[in-house]
Order: sequence, then C-alpha cells, then structure tokens
Amino acid sequence: MKTIKYILGSLAAALSLTACIGDLNVTPIDPNANTADKALASEAQFKAYLAGTYLGFATSGYYGANGDPSISGLDGGASQYIRGLYHHSELTTDESVCGWNDQTIKNFHWMNWTTDDTFIYAFYSRILMQVSAANEFIREANRYGENIANKDEYIAEARVLRAIAYYHAIDNFGSVPFSDETSIVGSVPEQISRADLYNWLETELLDLINGSALAAPRANGYSRADKGVAKFLLAKLYLNAEVFTGTAQWQKCADVLKDLMDDGYSLHTTPNGEKFSAYQDLFLADNEKCTDEIIFAIQQDGVNTTSYGVTNYIIFASTGGTMDPAEMGISSGWGGLRTTPEFYNKFTSDDKRGLFFTSGQQKDIDDIGEFTNGYAFMKFRNIKSDGEPGQEPGFVDTDFPMMRYADVLLMAAECQVRGASIDGLAAYNQVRKRAGVPEAKSIVLQDVIDERGRELYQECWRRNDLIRFDQFTTDKYVWQWKGDVKEGRSVDSYRNLFPIPDSDRLANSNLKQNPGY
Repeated sequence: MKTIKYILGSLAAALSLTACIGDLNVTPIDPNANTADKALASEAQFKAYLAGTYLGFATSGYYGANGDPSISGLDGGASQYIRGLYHHSELTTDESVCGWNDQTIKNFHWMNWTTDDTFIYAFYSRILMQVSAANEFIREANRYGENIANKDEYIAEARVLRAIAYYHAIDNFGSVPFSDETSIVGSVPEQISRADLYNWLETELLDLINGSALAAPRANGYSRADKGVAKFLLAKLYLNAEVFTGTAQWQKCADVLKDLMDDGYSLHTTPNGEKFSAYQDLFLADNEKCTDEIIFAIQQDGVNTTSYGVTNYIIFASTGGTMDPAEMGISSGWGGLRTTPEFYNKFTSDDKRGLFFTSGQQKDIDDIGEFTNGYAFMKFRNIKSDGEPGQEPGFVDTDFPMMRYADVLLMAAECQVRGASIDGLAAYNQVRKRAGVPEAKSIVLQDVIDERGRELYQECWRRNDLIRFDQFTTDKYVWQWKGDVKEGRSVDSYRNLFPIPDSDRLANSNLKQNPGY
C-alpha cells in the first residue's frame, strides 16, 4: 500500500467537525503535539479520537479538502473514500458516465480496467485504511480507557465503522488482507477468503446488535453509528449472501428487516419547506433534518468538513453545459457526470424522483467525453429546503445518505419476491406512493431492481444490485458503452469483482489475485 502518512494511533481527530457527528463537536487533537498515553485522559479526548475515525469517510485527510491527504502518492480528491465508492458503484453501471480524461476514469464505464488502475488502488487503500483506523482506536481505547464511562459504547461504534469498510471490501474485492484489533501492528496480514469474511462480518454484526454497548437505534444522535446502522448492514450482508458465499439467505434478511421496521424509522413524506418535494429534501444542504428516514449519513460542512469527494464531487461533477451553478448552490461546474438513455428511460414523466437536466443535452451518448451527451443529474444540490444556498459556493453542506429507510422497504420487497415471509408489496408501494407513481398490485424481480434504480440512484448501490440480479456483466441488460461499444455488450463475468492491486500483491506475498485477472 501507499505509505500511510500518519500513525493512526496518534489521535489525528482532524477538523473541528462543527455540525458533524452530533455531540462529537470537539476540539481536534493534533497528532504532532500529543501521544496516546497523554491525550486519552478524558471523555472529550476520546470523542475527539472517535471523530477522527468517522472523518475517514468524510474527507481526504486531517487538514483540509486536499491538504496533506492521509495516503501519500494519491490525489487527495480522487482518492477520497466516497468518491472511490462512487467510481466503483456508479461509473461501472448504467447510472453514470464521467467525461473527463483523468487517467483511467473512462475504463470504469467501458468495464476494461486493469490490475494497476490508480483509482481502484486508491479505493482499496482507503478501505484498508479505515479498517486500520478503527482497529487502532479499539486498541488504544482498551489500553487507556479504563476510567472512561462510555468506553465500551465508543468501541462498539468503531467496530460498526470497521464493518462498513469490510462490507465494501467483500463487495468490491472479495478476498482481502484481514486484520482486527488483536493483530500485531506492523505484521504482514494474511488474506481472508470471501466466505470467511462473510462469516466474520455476520458474527461481528450479530454481536454488535445483541451483545454490545452500542446505542439503540435512533438513540445516538444524527449520523453516529448505532444498532440501526448495524442491522441495516447485516440486512445488506444477507441480501447479497448468495453472491458472497453461494448460499442465499432471503429469510434471514427479511427477519432483520422486520426488526428494523420496528425501530421507529419512516419515509420522509412531509417537505421541510415549500421549494422542494419530500424526496428532494433527502439530498439538499440541510438534509440533516431528515432523521426520520436517514439511518446513517456521511456529513459534509462547507466550512468545517470539506472534501473534493463525497457530495462535493457528486454536485460539482454533475454540473456543466448550460446548467446554472447557482441553481445547484455552487460556484462553478466541473462538467463530468451524466446518465445513460437506458437508465433515464426507467422514469415516467410523473415520477418525482426523475431529477435530471435535459436542456441543451442530448439523450444519446455518442461521445463519453462530451458533457452535453447524456442527461445531467440534479438530485443532490447545495441548496437548503427553503431555497437558500449552503454556507459556501465552493464546498457543499449536503450530507451523503449512505443508509436510508426507503432501501429497507425495497429490500423487503425483493425478499418477498424471492420467497421470504415478509409483506414486501406494501413496503414497495410506500416508496411508489411518495414518488407520485401508481401503486402496484403485484411485483416481479425486474420491477424491484428498476424501482431500486429510480429510488437510490447516485447513492452507490447500483453495481451491487446489478450483480445480484445477474445484469452487471451479462447480456441480460446492456447500456450504451458497456463493454466499450456504443450499443453495449456483455463482458467477462470475472469483472463482477475488482482486482487486488498489483502494488499490494508485490508488497505482500500472502495475497492471491482474483480469478480472471
């Protein structure tokens, strides 16, 4: 891996995180001015350290949007965690293309990436860094937290953050280097199989839900990990069990979902203001108000928690052509992201979720490099629900909703269609009703994946869904430029996983490459 520039145990809690992580609004601990034995002496200092673990999802480093990124040798913007997740989850699908000439970015949509791809390496490194950050917090908390009242709860939160990173690892890379808080720091990690990582995640999440000090669902404040987050992640694990292990677990998934449905979450159906619909509220600069539906979010703040990734990337990169940047709440557009005609055609004219810019844009993509080819996105904006812009036009306040209750309802629908005992049709129709489209009397699998696309686009679930429905690499569904031809074609099935980067395999002889690469 690229050199990690900061010793993760040195308590780099980073920016002040104002408006971030609920009551984790704390003064940062400078890793150059303190060491663990001196710094971890109070509840506030433990919160500061924990805030730094959360921060790994939100920024590129501890000192600004692109200043001193935590991983050296990689661009601080392009290597940000959620931006990397977007590259892998959206640019590889029918949802999104990027017109830039940045290194190998177009290879994601063409689905012809290689084992030395810089963007793949960046995301892989971010995932493992998040695991390492959580591991180190747990070690230090166990070592120095004897007199901290909420130590066990903080450790449980760090375990959830680690599980999120490992979920992205099992989904995107399969078999990866594995370590936990018991691993010897500095040792060369062994590679864990995809099936064994699945078993570890299942055991870990069940313990967090049933046997840990983790806060109850909705009891830990906005955007902090709690048992609702752990349940959501466990449901996702079971939803994809057949992909990850070869054995389906639809009823297990349904049982977790039924439990989660009793935890007080609901669809956000009443608009926060008069300018936007309730659905749009979820993707605006004050979407932290939507605590009824958002289960877990990665926070952004245009002054205190800034990044060239997360929603800053999504909003700026989606703006170009004749679009008015002020309408998006930003200073200028980067002219990159648009959607394919196949995905746009999934929306009817009465669907409130069809938030696209079409003026001056052509529907077909004759040239990925031309921004006016393909309709642009207007789902995420740096505009508040009252119509006022965010704090700054250069960086956005819009949080990234990683987990939403609407996804819970659509997972329930899928489980029912696949044979589990759960009222998935009623759940499915809740989502449809808010969108302003007719309710369904019955549903089949294709209905489910299409509805998931319409509801969750730009939220980094599309690749995961297409693989589960056997539509990612196959010719069962093609879209423009899939397989590097305009009309689209199938590609080799081994591309359902990304490769283990060459540079890490060269550094660690324990690692074996994924089949096909």
